[in-house]
Amino acid sequence: MSPIEARLGHTFADPALLERALTHRSAADARAGQLDSNERLEFLGDRVLGLVIAEWLSDRYPEEREGNLTRRLSSLVAWETLAKVGDAIGLAEAIRIPPGEERAGLRARQTVMADAVEALLGAVYLDGGLEAARQVVRRHWAALLDAAPKPPVSAKNRLQEYTLGRGLGLPVYRLVSAAGPSHAPFFVVAVGAAGREAEGSGDNKRAAEQAAAEAWLAGVTS
Repeated sequence: MSPIEARLGHTFADPALLERALTHRSAADARAGQLDSNERLEFLGDRVLGLVIAEWLSDRYPEEREGNLTRRLSSLVAWETLAKVGDAIGLAEAIRIPPGEERAGLRARQTVMADAVEALLGAVYLDGGLEAARQVVRRHWAALLDAAPKPPVSAKNRLQEYTLGRGLGLPVYRLVSAAGPSHAPFFVVAVGAAGREAEGSGDNKRAAEQAAAEAWLAGVTS
């Protein structure tokens, strides 16, 4: 059993699945006969995670309405949460990334970690079925689920509630800039509300919007 398998809690019958799950697309070139990347496994793992978490929340909170369950689900499958799970597993150093991209800081990007976690879940599902994936998710998401007794509210939702509650209208988000290669993008987004703007950045537009909303709200309380 490899260190990753030990921390993950699953021993692969097909080690090639684990190898592929840890191969970033920048390190794969099928035309050159190299390993496939983890993108397809990531696609599958995203769906597996959503199903397992939705099932778990439905059992855990039988009295909650759909809206609250959806907010919990969104938080537990967000890339920020996935990155925390990847950190706990010690995944960063195991991801295959070319030296050039390593020097450019690709390994440090939390979205790369999050994608690898989803790919791992996809690999576990293919290797051992839904029950194996369920066991891995419940092992690594239990503390995260327990840490939020109330449904979480995102920064964007909190900002919207703040402005609408004061008759200030809806916040307006605009893309300031987008840079970097396709496998390592960097976005800057500004949000305007009540005559004031704030900016945020992230590896994807959603993350940048959340960061901008957080910055705007921080300006209210500072």
